[in-house]
Amino acid sequence: MKETDTTQKKPLKMGVFIPSFVITGGAAILGLVNNEWLTSATYTVFEWSLKNFAWLYQLVAMFTLVMIAIMCFSRIGKIRFGGPKAKAKYSFASWFAMILTAGIATGLITYGANEPLIYYGNIYGELTASGIQPGSPEASFFAMGRVFYNWSFIPYAMYALSGVIIGYLYYNRGQELSVSGSLTPLFGPKVTQGLARDVIDTLSVLAIVLGLASSLGAGLALIGSGLQSAYGIAQGPVLWFVLAAVITAAFTISSVQGIDKGIKWLADLTSKIFYALVAALILIGPTLYILNMMNVGMGYWLDHFWSWGLDPYVMGGEALVTWWTMYDWAIWIAYAPLMGIFFAIISYGRTIRQFLVVNWIAPAVFSIVWFSIWGATALEWQATGVADMVSVIQQNGAVAGMWEFLKHIPLSAVFIPIVIVTLIAEYANTANGMATTISSICTKGARHDEEPATWLKILWGVTIGVISAIMVAFGGGEQGVDGVKYLAACGGFAVLFVFVLQVASTFKVFFLDKETKKDIVDSEDLIEGSEETDQEAGKEQSRAEALS
Repeated sequence: MKETDTTQKKPLKMGVFIPSFVITGGAAILGLVNNEWLTSATYTVFEWSLKNFAWLYQLVAMFTLVMIAIMCFSRIGKIRFGGPKAKAKYSFASWFAMILTAGIATGLITYGANEPLIYYGNIYGELTASGIQPGSPEASFFAMGRVFYNWSFIPYAMYALSGVIIGYLYYNRGQELSVSGSLTPLFGPKVTQGLARDVIDTLSVLAIVLGLASSLGAGLALIGSGLQSAYGIAQGPVLWFVLAAVITAAFTISSVQGIDKGIKWLADLTSKIFYALVAALILIGPTLYILNMMNVGMGYWLDHFWSWGLDPYVMGGEALVTWWTMYDWAIWIAYAPLMGIFFAIISYGRTIRQFLVVNWIAPAVFSIVWFSIWGATALEWQATGVADMVSVIQQNGAVAGMWEFLKHIPLSAVFIPIVIVTLIAEYANTANGMATTISSICTKGARHDEEPATWLKILWGVTIGVISAIMVAFGGGEQGVDGVKYLAACGGFAVLFVFVLQVASTFKVFFLDKETKKDIVDSEDLIEGSEETDQEAGKEQSRAEALS
């Protein structure tokens, strides 16, 4: 992207910016003044939505997965964002790094060891409906299969679908870069004007802003607990505000620097740490057990794929399906429209097949590898008595097992600070991409190759950070973010219907629209602005000269 004076002077979409900002701030104030009421009210709405619309969440999720798979492996995958001669800007490594770290990489650290152990120990009743004995070998198989299901191909298909329809309509059909723009195949240009546009884009902004605030708030408490567990640093408002200030400054500065100088650099750094953690833990951990459990987990997952995929909670029970899978689906769908915009922004010049490989297949496979290493290691240590992480989770909450897990890793004195720094960097990386995207959707005439106004990115960055710190410090510690968390999830329920429309729009454009077939052409893969590509081109030229 490039930032120009023209971009700085572009007017705001006041119908999106003002309500988004006012409702976000109002929710935080309400949570501060009466967090108990906010938590109770939003919990009631969210619980009602999950129980009554779980069937729709499941159908939409499965339909999205099937449609994305067809698009990836059919002739549709040849379509290039921007036309046959469009040149991609980023190398595959940098492109994937931005996608991985802007997506769910934080969740991988938080739940990589915790979630399998929660299932294994039946801590909240997840195994009750299945009749599986907690702590048994089958419980471990179930745990691995279920995390593969929750964290791989289905959720990433949701992000990918929003990115595909937004990117194609923006680059190839000239629609505006917005969520409402992705619905023009259904409703025509009028959906990008007036009240309809304001409602659709505002819902999408609210869902991601409140989701980031609650995620960052919980992250502050998680990092604080790690500092307390490892170094005896007491949690409290001072620590939480310091952490919030560090993270907010990191992602705000990164966002202001732009994608090329800020977001890309931080994503490259963070992704390298993730790769190093994967390599180190597979060597340190019980390697053979990890590989065996990865196979067994995939088998268990595939064996139960359709029954899990269509169960609204009737077979698996609410403890498992409603409060894990359906909650996850709601949050993924809440994030999908704006994540889709960000992924589309950095994907100019890529074919749909390349886009889906990097946005859908690659991160899903990475998640499976990650959970295989962290989850299988944790399960083996729990079963053999190396560490009793189930008891720690029962006593201290759903994410407490991670620090107990890290304490038992050889060279834990090295790994724990690395993980803490990685969490800080990853929260910053997720937020900085979204701060840029939120600012873009609030700006009229936003473009993929122009940065939104600097002051707008700073405003949204600081807003997210301040809300997170206030809710954690004065709303009751880690649970203080529950009000905003459930409000964000309620926003996800509203966004569910926007996402359903995006699914319908995608189906119409790529499977029914004859005009789309004209864009299915063979074209060269060209990347500009990549040092690696320039070097390869130089080598190829030297080889050609030598041969001649």
